[in-house]
Amino acid sequence: MAKEVTIKNNGITNCDANSNQLSLDFVQSHIYNVRGVQVMVDYELANLLFNPIEQLNQAVKRNIERFPERFMFQLTKEEKEAIRQQTNDLKSQNVISSWGGSRKLPFVFTEQGVSQLSAVLKSKTAIEVSIRIMDAFVAMRRFLTANAGIFQRIEQLEQHQASTDKKMELVLQRMDKL
Repeated sequence: MAKEVTIKNNGITNCDANSNQLSLDFVQSHIYNVRGVQVMVDYELANLLFNPIEQLNQAVKRNIERFPERFMFQLTKEEKEAIRQQTNDLKSQNVISSWGGSRKLPFVFTEQGVSQLSAVLKSKTAIEVSIRIMDAFVAMRRFLTANAGIFQRIEQLEQHQASTDKKMELVLQRMDKL
């Protein structure tokens, strides 16, 4: 299936050539793991929803009771830098990121926060895009659950490799003494 990147209303989307829907892969490339939770950065989310960041922030402020900290929180400088580094790594792999130039620390939205955004923004586009974003969160969660055993096995292999490396280093040191 062919995919193309288009820029529309100052927002970046990745649409399947056969439909106007965002691709799950593209949406997933904008989901980050922060504090053990999958989140989306406010600026990238605003672009995906075809809303100026100011409008998104204003809608959130007007409805702040809908956004407890488990739905939305502000990044620390370290977290912001970690995400910026990750987006730079993604750019080098030809994945487009729309990181803003704001000096403020950005807010991030969890899966529940994205769902609330569609309720407060109320545009048809925001609702459709947030559904695709929710699908991406669910797909990522299913992938992690389905592959948990593989990830655990990789961790065990890495630990075994580290142990073997230490043993080899000891053997080489003893051989040098001979």
